[in-house]
Amino acid sequence: MVKNPVAGKVKTRLAASVGDEKALTVYKALLAHTASVAAATNAVRYIFYSDLIERNDTFSDTDFRKYVQCDGDLGVRMDYAVSIPFKNEFKKVVIIGADCPSLSAAHIQQAFDALDSHDFVIGPATDGGYYLLGMKKWNRWVFASMPWSSPELLAATQALFESKGVAWKALPELTDIDTLEDLQHSNLSAII
Repeated sequence: MVKNPVAGKVKTRLAASVGDEKALTVYKALLAHTASVAAATNAVRYIFYSDLIERNDTFSDTDFRKYVQCDGDLGVRMDYAVSIPFKNEFKKVVIIGADCPSLSAAHIQQAFDALDSHDFVIGPATDGGYYLLGMKKWNRWVFASMPWSSPELLAATQALFESKGVAWKALPELTDIDTLEDLQHSNLSAII
C-alpha cells in the first residue's frame, strides 16, 4: 500500500523537519526500495495506490497488479487490500507498507514461511507499529477498531491475537521512516 508521490502529501512528519520536496525525495527512494524488494520475491504482487493508478512507474505494470485503495481509515483500506488476493483464491497474504528501508525480500519470504505453521505473522516496527502483516485467512477483525498510526498499534494487535487464541509469529523488529531521527539512523540518511 502506497501513497501517490506528491509533495506535501507524503511523509508529512518528516517534511516538518526537512521540507516537502526533501520528504518527497525520501519517499520516492522508499518506493523504489519497496518495489525492488517486492519484485525479488516469488509472490504474486499487488500494489494499492492512495489516489490513482500510476502506469509505468516504479512498480512495473507487468510485475504488479495495480489497484486504488478504498476510502476509509487505514484499517478499512488494509482490509480491502487483503480481501482482493483472498477473493482470487490465494491462501496466504502478506501486506507491507512503503516506509521501511531495511525490509528485504528475505523478510517477506520468512513471513510466507511462517504462515505454514501460524495463522498470522507480524513485522514489528521500532515506533510501536508494524511494517508487515501476514495471514492465511481473511480475518476482518484484525483491522477493526485499532489505534492506527500510534505507538500502541503493535501491542494492541498482539493482544488481539492472544485474545482470539490464534497462532502468530513476530519477525525481526525494523525501523520505519517517519521522522528526521528515523531517517538519520537509516541507510537513506545521505539523501538529505
